[in-house]
Amino acid sequence: MKYVGPHVSAAGGVENAPVNAHKVGAVGFGLFTKNQRQWKAKPLTEKNISKFKENCEFYGYKPHHILPHDSYLINLGHPDKAQLQKSREAFFDEMKRCEQLGLDRLNFHPGNPLKKISDEECLKTIAESVNLALDRTHGVAAVIENTAGQGTDLGYSFEQVKFIIDYVKDKNRVGVCIDTAHAFAAGYDFVSPEGYEKVWEDFDRIIGLHYLKGLHLNDSKKELGSRVDRHNSLGKGYLGEATFRRIMQDERLEGIPMILETPDKELWAEEVRMLYGYVHT
Repeated sequence: MKYVGPHVSAAGGVENAPVNAHKVGAVGFGLFTKNQRQWKAKPLTEKNISKFKENCEFYGYKPHHILPHDSYLINLGHPDKAQLQKSREAFFDEMKRCEQLGLDRLNFHPGNPLKKISDEECLKTIAESVNLALDRTHGVAAVIENTAGQGTDLGYSFEQVKFIIDYVKDKNRVGVCIDTAHAFAAGYDFVSPEGYEKVWEDFDRIIGLHYLKGLHLNDSKKELGSRVDRHNSLGKGYLGEATFRRIMQDERLEGIPMILETPDKELWAEEVRMLYGYVHT
């Protein structure tokens, strides 16, 4: 089973996210547990936590159906010590929120050296940031999202993602989320049948499919290898419908949340139906 759904709004409280997911026929969903564009947020209340769990149970959402995303402000490889500490505290807070909500994974963008340190030093710093958060939390895996490689963002190659994993101490609490638009922009060709197979063969050889904890299903407004992160609605970009049909029919990709971050929320219900329609066609 593939757990497909959009990254839904949690406006008014995290407990609203599963309700919003159900409204568009989602079997899984993504969410922010706090405002993604602010460093700090009010702590979750007991009411937030209990109602979130209650709503998830009512609508049939299990922890492995859900892929929370951390704040866009966080840079776990920041070259400045004060800013790095700020990012680490924010990331710990996000991990703690997931723990409180009974969630088992948190998706994050790796980090950026900002042209001030080497890529290797930045990647090691990211891994150490993850280690620090894992030491202070329980039961939540840190899930590295691949990037498009825009600007000086790291994590655009499988080798860079594997480098981070190698330096994470608890291998049971680290994983990977592959964003299809990011991967395509970084040069991974999902479009041709041969290219699609090579992507997953390379992923398994370099990282290992057992580390795959989620997918972001996004079409791309930019061409292969553009290194530009621009999402498009499914079938309306360079990846095309055939790519997502292959994903939905791929038995290697079972049992994980597959989250839409496509730009037109009015199409989400249709995109969910379309994806499940691909399973046997």
